[in-house]
Amino acid sequence: MRLPRSLQTLLGGDVTFRHAAWLCVLAAAALSILGIYIIDLGVSPNIPGVETPPADALLVTKQTLFLFVGLFAAAMASLPHYRHIRLLAWPAMLVVIALLVFLLLPGVPSSIVTPRNGARAWINLGPLDFQPGEVAKIAVVLVLADFFRYRSNHRTLTGLLPPTLITFVPVGLITLEPDLGTALLFVPCLFAMLVCAGARSKHLGAIVLIATLAGPLAYPVLKPHQQQRIVGLINMIQGNPEGADDINYQSLTAVRLAGAGGLSGLSDEKSRAVVHFNRLPERHNDMIFAVIVNRFGLLGGLGVMGLYALWMLGALLTAARCKDPFGRLIVVGFTVIIASQMYINIGMNLALLPIIGLTLPFVSYGGSSMLTVWLMTGLIFGVGLRPPARLSRPSFEFDDK
Repeated sequence: MRLPRSLQTLLGGDVTFRHAAWLCVLAAAALSILGIYIIDLGVSPNIPGVETPPADALLVTKQTLFLFVGLFAAAMASLPHYRHIRLLAWPAMLVVIALLVFLLLPGVPSSIVTPRNGARAWINLGPLDFQPGEVAKIAVVLVLADFFRYRSNHRTLTGLLPPTLITFVPVGLITLEPDLGTALLFVPCLFAMLVCAGARSKHLGAIVLIATLAGPLAYPVLKPHQQQRIVGLINMIQGNPEGADDINYQSLTAVRLAGAGGLSGLSDEKSRAVVHFNRLPERHNDMIFAVIVNRFGLLGGLGVMGLYALWMLGALLTAARCKDPFGRLIVVGFTVIIASQMYINIGMNLALLPIIGLTLPFVSYGGSSMLTVWLMTGLIFGVGLRPPARLSRPSFEFDDK
């Protein structure tokens, strides 16, 4: 299909609309629309005599607005060639670090940085809140992709130190908020990008072994409520009822709601009533997957995971087709972040992992989250738009000899 000259100029020359990144767009759209419906189900019981609080009634309208903003941002991100996006990597990282430091400044008024559940993670912009930790995901991936582009020193053990330090500057700031859930996502992202960039498996294996052995040493550093979450999960696994009305209330309620959905789920009316009377905290946010399974059952939950698998398939096919090192790495980085976040959130909802405050991508309520995941999708779509140059060599092929 021949494009108008003006559009060719805007997109940067040779483009194709036959690429696998369309799967990402379709899956993301389906998940986002599902999320709006489930948010409405969770906050609108439709029970005679029961009124929805005005603040809850606005959630659906806001989420719909967030979706349109995310779609627009994705379209804008896909227009310039992804090689030009590289020029924004380090400036974006500096801005993100400045915002993360701003969140931690003790003199900032609580009207601007309002702590929620003990975390200083949001900047109050009036009708909306902005979470710099979400945008940090994109900045870190862009910077790491730019760093690895034409390097090979990361194939030495000492060469792994610079990318680790780059990653752990924002990770340390996010951990201090504290937002352990978001901070954890950067670790598998860094690991996957190192693998894609050709780091030696023996070096990565040694790091994983050291981290695994040192993991228990991090327990005393955790906040008291984070330690309680881990202890509560162990109690549930052991069948200990301790904490059922306290630290484990949210987990047990989520499991109960998910189990009530059975194989094929409850009707819309019954599901609204069950969710309302069970009083699941954060049912429109972190625990939204339990509401999905309550409404659509086990089959619905598997269907949602299938949509994520479709998104990841489209992204990985796009990465495999791209021979440019920067383009391939940003796709891999974004894919691992989405996959890790989905896995942890579903594990939280099914009481397989401790609750650490992490949203379900595209589905959970939140403007910063919706903007971030759609920006990722738009950047992946931009990589898919540009076919690899003829006779270009594959990226990150090294001769071990």
